Formats: sequence, structure tokens, C-alpha cells
Amino acid sequence: MKKIAVFASGSGSDFQSVIDLNEKEKFCDISLLITSKQDIYAIERAKKHNIDFAVFEKKNYENTEEMFFNITKLLNSKKIDYIVLAGYLTVIPQSFIKIYKNRIINIHPSLIPSFCGMGFYGLKVHQSAIDYGVKLSGCTVHFVDENADTGAIILQEAVEVKENDTAKTLQNRILEKEHILLPKAVQLLTMGKIQIDGRKVIIKE
Repeated sequence: MKKIAVFASGSGSDFQSVIDLNEKEKFCDISLLITSKQDIYAIERAKKHNIDFAVFEKKNYENTEEMFFNITKLLNSKKIDYIVLAGYLTVIPQSFIKIYKNRIINIHPSLIPSFCGMGFYGLKVHQSAIDYGVKLSGCTVHFVDENADTGAIILQEAVEVKENDTAKTLQNRILEKEHILLPKAVQLLTMGKIQIDGRKVIIKE
């Protein structure tokens, strides 16, 4: 069974969605939670489900390269196969991404390539969609490559943008889709049902 590490920076609701489906269908071993700060609710979720966790804060290292060198050592010791970014707000260095090429996936709260890239996170994504006047937004699970939100797309789900939406109401509806899409993508990945062909991701039956 493949082992995953989940990276999170906040409440961990996406993390919880993976835990919930995995407890029902058991497709992977959630071996580790990595967080970018102390005292976030994602840690409480890990404790509740007996999942090991570790906190890596940038302030404790000279630079991100040093921090991710230490993260890599921990991942290697745990024999981690895949990494799932679930609301992780630290920029990951290219050196780390190269080590785990095609083994890191991320959930982003828009229909990539719209409203993505550097600076697009949290409520900023949803406010940008509303300000632009789009009729559809949604979420995307994609592979992580050396640039922000440019990796091959695994799954997407559209959500209607309503006339009276605020960034928060739109975020809440998209989160509901994230909680379905991310665990599904993790399941496909860890069960060997994903094939990458250039920019295209093929889901194998």
C-alpha cells in the first residue's frame, strides 16, 4: 500500500476529506502530516486519527532550501511515495519538486489556468473570480511542477458563480467540491490509475 504525506497550513478540511474516504475504502497509508506552523487545526485532526505530524516553520531555518532538505530526510525515513498539498501556503523549492517529480499533487480553488499562480490563494482567488465576472469557477487537482499551478491537470469540477456571491460564500461551495475531488485524486494516484502523457493525464479504468 502506497504511503502519503499531506502538507497543510490551516484548518485541514481537505486533509480530513482524504482521511474520511480512506477510512471507508482504505486505498493508502496516510503516514504523515507536515505543517508550516504550530497551533493549526490540521494537527488536531492528525492526532485524532493517530497520524504522525511534524512542524517545519521557515523562521527556524536559514532558507527554504535548508528547511526542505530536512523535510526530505523525514519523508525518506518514512518511505513516503506521494505528497498531497492540501492548503499548504509555503513556496516549495524546485530542488524538492525535482526529487519528487510526478509524485506531488495539489488542490487549487479555481479552474486552472484561470485565477492561479503566484499570489492566488485563499479568498483572493474567489474575489478575483467575482471581480472578473466569470459565471463558472471551481477547483482543480493537478501535479506540481517547477512553476506555480502549471502542472498537468488530474481532475476538475465546476461551480456556478452566483450574482450575490461573496468571496466567502463562493469559497464555501467550492470547498464542498474540493472535499470530493481531492480524495478521489489521491485514490486514483495511489492505486496506480493515473498515467501522464505530456500535459495530459489519463485515468485508467
